[in-house]
Amino acid sequence: MNVHNSQLFRYFHVTKTRFALLTNGIIYRFYTDLEESNKMDEKPFLEFNILHIKENIVKEIEKFHKSKFDVSKIVDNASNLKYTREIKHLIDNEIEKPSTEFIKLFASRAYNGRMTSNVLEEFTEIVNKAFTQIISERVNDRLNSALNKEVEKQKSEEIPEEEPSKVDTTEEELDGYRIVVAILRRKLKIDRIVHRDTQSYFGILLDDNNRKPICRLHLNGGKKYLGLFDENKKETKMPIETIDDIYNYENEILNTVDYYES
Repeated sequence: MNVHNSQLFRYFHVTKTRFALLTNGIIYRFYTDLEESNKMDEKPFLEFNILHIKENIVKEIEKFHKSKFDVSKIVDNASNLKYTREIKHLIDNEIEKPSTEFIKLFASRAYNGRMTSNVLEEFTEIVNKAFTQIISERVNDRLNSALNKEVEKQKSEEIPEEEPSKVDTTEEELDGYRIVVAILRRKLKIDRIVHRDTQSYFGILLDDNNRKPICRLHLNGGKKYLGLFDENKKETKMPIETIDDIYNYENEILNTVDYYES
């Protein structure tokens, strides 16, 4: 691509355009005239590989769409993009292979003695190691933060379940469980449909997972209810006369399983 830069440079100079694009179909480079008016800069303000494109680059490309195209805004932002890109490149080079000036910058602030060649050689390794460690620590901090947020999210979504102590499972509750199993057999294997009895309700779960309630049977009070769950895991109690009425809510029970399976 570099062999075509001079040709693009001439085209830019003889036209009134503010932008130039050079590509081989994979690498894309966008140029403008930040350093001297009507003279294309030697370095692009935006460059990307279409095979490894990142989200922030997509946002910059969108600005060239006809519906969003604004020359002034793009030129104003081009300066920021160009020099940010250059500084990132310099930092990357310094981390990979620190220059003498870079080593002296940190060594002079951390070391009070005479800056000999042996001291510089020692600090070259120290600075390199320090940068590697700080990058690793920041990555770990980000990962731990993301994991902690996921754990907190799961806790907030978890539906509290009462302790199963002092529970007497009735034959009526087991009959209700068998009806739910019969409804779900067309979609699920029987070993994925598990029941847990508590003092307040008889719960039926998917994969024995408390975060995947299929329905609940409230049969121990004066009135009988079938607890159904929506896609937000919110329970709605539907009154039933007998457990056979569970069949009337076949679609709702199947839909609840679909929420988890999808």
